[in-house]
Amino acid sequence: MTETHYRSVFTDATLQQRNHNFDDYWLFTQNHGGELFEAEKDLAKKRARLEYFQNNPVRLRQPLADSQAFYRNYVELKDDPKSLDRLTLLLCAIYKFARHEWVGIKAAWDVHPDMADCHTVQTKISRVHLAEEFCHVRLFDEMLKTCGLDKVEWVPLSPVKEKIYRIFPRLPDFILNAPAFVTELMGVTFYFHLYDQFDEILADEPEVRERLKLLLDEITIDEVAHVGQRRNFIGSTGIKIAKYLVKPFYTGFFKDIPETAELFDIPQMIRDGEAFDFNGLHDHMLEKTWIPSYCKPAVA
Repeated sequence: MTETHYRSVFTDATLQQRNHNFDDYWLFTQNHGGELFEAEKDLAKKRARLEYFQNNPVRLRQPLADSQAFYRNYVELKDDPKSLDRLTLLLCAIYKFARHEWVGIKAAWDVHPDMADCHTVQTKISRVHLAEEFCHVRLFDEMLKTCGLDKVEWVPLSPVKEKIYRIFPRLPDFILNAPAFVTELMGVTFYFHLYDQFDEILADEPEVRERLKLLLDEITIDEVAHVGQRRNFIGSTGIKIAKYLVKPFYTGFFKDIPETAELFDIPQMIRDGEAFDFNGLHDHMLEKTWIPSYCKPAVA
């Protein structure tokens, strides 16, 4: 871990600082993901990385004791969660989290203009951001395949939830920005706690444990940058609202994924979200991600 002391992600920033950071982030993201393939909702460097994992597969040495328990519960929990082993619970939680991401980005992609019609740095950033999120769903799918689950289907949410996700990206920016930031922060918090669960649950499967960590790193490095990027859209009042929203958003979202109550300390996840400051990142992540200048240590 780094010993550098980063500032809270809720640190205030002037409009001038934020505008400078939009330009800086745009330079970062062009290099980070590579060429955007609009029709495929993909990025050149992300595609190449996924192909590496697919061409060099790792699989469980000891297959899941009951893969049907996963398939019976991964879309909707039907069994008593206490009757399921922790790896099955974890894989169901991963799918359900990624499924929400998938539904949300599909709705946002359809609303947002394609790159040819993006005429500001902010809209270009948002288009690439959405493409990165599609890449993350493919990486989540690869996580499931790594654990022997190759019959997973990505299915819609309930009609009500689907409608909410379709409405959300159409909201005015002054309403959208704070909740969008909190959802990115929630993702990073989830990934940090997920990383710890890999160590605990997959202690006897070191190859799979390390492969899942590598796949998760690919996602987390992007999502940390997304936290900074989404933070950059928010002014002084909005960032106070965003901090207030952390607890109800985390509570409501994870309640919809019942497996998380068996796996994670949700109150601690909330505290981690409210206190997020980039200092918990591993050095290899800090080297590859992006952090707003106003969250970095002051230069002496």
